[in-house]
Amino acid sequence: MGYPRKLTRRFRAFDNFAISFTIINIISGIFSSFGHGMNAGGPLVLVFGWIGVSLMVLTIGASMGEIASAYPTSGALYFSAGKLAKSHKGAWSWYTGWLNFVGQVGGTAATGYAAATFIQAFVAMQWPSYEVTGEHTVLITAVILLLQGLANTYTVQLVALLNRISVWWLLIGMVVIVAALTVMPDQHQSASFVTHFANNTGFTSALYGGMLGLLVTSWTFTGFDGSFHMSEETVQATVNAPRGIMRAIGYSAITGLALMLALVFSIRDYDKEAAADAPPVQILIDSLGMGIAKLLLLIVIGAMLFCGLANMTSNTRQIFAFSRDGAMPGSRWWHSVSPRTRTPVKAVWLAAACSLILVIPGWWSETAFTAIVSVNVVGLFLAYAVPIYLRLRLGNEFQPGPWHLGRWGRPIGIIAVVWIVLSNVLFMLPHASPITVTTFNYAPIALAVVLIIATVWWFATARRRFQGPVSYGRPDEVAAMDLI
Repeated sequence: MGYPRKLTRRFRAFDNFAISFTIINIISGIFSSFGHGMNAGGPLVLVFGWIGVSLMVLTIGASMGEIASAYPTSGALYFSAGKLAKSHKGAWSWYTGWLNFVGQVGGTAATGYAAATFIQAFVAMQWPSYEVTGEHTVLITAVILLLQGLANTYTVQLVALLNRISVWWLLIGMVVIVAALTVMPDQHQSASFVTHFANNTGFTSALYGGMLGLLVTSWTFTGFDGSFHMSEETVQATVNAPRGIMRAIGYSAITGLALMLALVFSIRDYDKEAAADAPPVQILIDSLGMGIAKLLLLIVIGAMLFCGLANMTSNTRQIFAFSRDGAMPGSRWWHSVSPRTRTPVKAVWLAAACSLILVIPGWWSETAFTAIVSVNVVGLFLAYAVPIYLRLRLGNEFQPGPWHLGRWGRPIGIIAVVWIVLSNVLFMLPHASPITVTTFNYAPIALAVVLIIATVWWFATARRRFQGPVSYGRPDEVAAMDLI
């Protein structure tokens, strides 16, 4: 790909799958956004929305996997955008990289924020006098980001080990939670309950309220580009990276549906649980009792912490690669690699700092979480759409890697791009009514700020010096630079 090898290839096929599976993280995604779905569509949207959106995400993953096989680099989306564009390669690469950056930061921030929320829920269950506040959520998130930053500072073997553990934590945890909700409650909802619809968003349009519930599944299925970003650290990346993407999405879709159904059929007092601070926690308490609920909540918190760790790892590799091509302020800092650990340490702490900045509105905003999630979903999926669109525009000129879709590449790619455009428009719109300072969805503002900065910077200086991914020389010259 034209770069000297600075990162060591220590990720096996399972490790590559593990990072995307951990970032998708069905336990973290479903538990953190289940309450939003109860109020925006109810069981009807939670269950059937999960199935429908999962199928759409599979088309995105398949199209991305085909591109990952052709261009297996840490730069991933922005690198492939620059290679696939017929003209204005620098601009396509530039904007894709910045969308990917803001989406990655949003993912790290949202996962940390969700973990802080559930940690407080656990503390409040253990010590009822504890007061859950937005200020506490932000402070706990800061501590979580600090710890995840420290873990990512050390060797890639440590990150790979933690990701392997996280896969089994997720799978075993999911089985335990589903089994408990299936066997222990003395009553469940009837099968017809999956058609129950609820719209507590404040909007009069049931269709709009229900469509907002699709955010639950879309938020869960973000971050599978992690397998793409870890390409330079994965053995046989041209095959293992796309397989990692597809396996992570497929396994998450199946196991996530089981968890979703278990929670839906365990709902007892719908209005009470939907209005709770953490609706899925209230469902656990009502169905299983306080003691069992606490134990299961520890599984959920652990899953969220693993998810945040993997998010930060992927985020860091994107910063490293983008800086390697001189596309970020202080690029020479962010693409440097520690000679001792062979990890981009400075990029780790930039990712942590930017995520903390995005979390700060949670100090005063009631809808900060859904806004951060929207930043994550919109930023990442727009970044996913660009190289897929460019690959479609390239047509038969596209040179596939060993893993490809053949004649299905074009129709699958079209479906992927259309879905991304439609869903992202939805997630930029208001999520609650009436619209006030505390309920306003600031995701469009956050995204607009990043794009305005990127645009001003592009026309001011970057367009004259940034021409897309940089080549460091001929293959033999680059090989001589490896790990120097």
